[in-house]
This record gives sequence, structure tokens and C-alpha cells, in this order.
Amino acid sequence: MDARQTTSVGERTFTAKGLATRKRIVESAAQLIVEHGLEGATLEEIQSAAHVSASQLYHYFTDKNALVMAVIDHQTESVLGSHRAVLERVDSFAALAEWRDMVVGMLDAQNCVGGCPLGSLASGLAESDPIARGALAASFAEWESLLRDGLTAMRDRGELRADIDVESLSVSILAGVQGGLLLSQTRRDSRAVRIAIDASIAYLSLLRP
Repeated sequence: MDARQTTSVGERTFTAKGLATRKRIVESAAQLIVEHGLEGATLEEIQSAAHVSASQLYHYFTDKNALVMAVIDHQTESVLGSHRAVLERVDSFAALAEWRDMVVGMLDAQNCVGGCPLGSLASGLAESDPIARGALAASFAEWESLLRDGLTAMRDRGELRADIDVESLSVSILAGVQGGLLLSQTRRDSRAVRIAIDASIAYLSLLRP
């Protein structure tokens, strides 16, 4: 891409070079928040990790809150991008098992460090930042909708009973995944999230026609 070409992010327009710098800042902030928590990820540390000056950082983000919102967007796409690729194909129990294997595989690949990026952000922001909480609620709502659409596809194919409550089931599965991810993070063992998803799949199997 020509460095002179521009791309819009929100209401601002950046050159390719500027967009790359902004992305590097967001990715550095996201990593530091995972490692040290929101309070531990200072602007100075983010500058150092991203190899930018204070003036550069403030050129892209007016303050830390603006940067945190960008991190939420980044982590949402990072998490849901992976889940979307699998959940959009869910229409059977075999496909649900494939999704379970993806979740467990991703967690094992990071040695269970960090847990769920969205869950970690929610635990640090839900009580202190109403705007960030709203953004995270929207992220989780999209995750629920992916699960709901998969369950709906299974119902429509005759894999599940016609009278199932896809809304409640999708919330239940996501809640189980989040709890499993937290336990797996604490124990440094992916077994907890595997058990949580397997329990959801086992319950769904009771709802076959």
C-alpha cells in the first residue's frame, strides 16, 4: 500500500504509515493490559513498548480512555474474528465440537495465560467506566449472537427441538465458556474450559427431537 494512501478510522483519516503506527500502539497497549492490568499499563510503558514518543501517542489518542476504547475494538475483533470463522459454520454437534477444539487449542497455545481478552477487560472496566462497559457489553452481545445463530441453524436442520430457547441457551453457553476460561487461566490448565463446553454440548444433546 502506498504510504500516501489514506484510511479512515472513526472520524479521522490516516496514511498507511500512520495507520501502522496507530495499530502498533493499540497492540502494545493490549498486550500490556493483559500482562499488567489496566492500571499497570501506564502510558509511559505503552510508549516504550510501541516505540513512540508522547507526542506521537497523543496524536492518535486524546487520552488513555480513547486508547482503551481502541483496545476494546482490537480485542473484540481478535477474539470474535477467530470464533466467527467457526461459529458461522455451526449447524451440527460435530461443528460444535470443532468450535470447542478451537477454543481449547487457542488457550493451550498461549499456555492459558491471559484468559479471555474481553473478560479481562470487563473485570477491570465494568465498574469504573460506563462507556467502556457499554462497548464490552456490545462485544459480548455479538458473541452471543454468533452462538444463537449456530443454535438456530441446528434447530432448523432438525438437530435440536423446535421449541428450544436459543436466546437463553446462547447466554448459558457463553457464561460457561467465560467461567471455564477464568478457571483455566487461574489453574494454567485448559481442562476447565473443555469441561464447561462439553457440559453445554451434553445438555444440548438432551434437546434433540
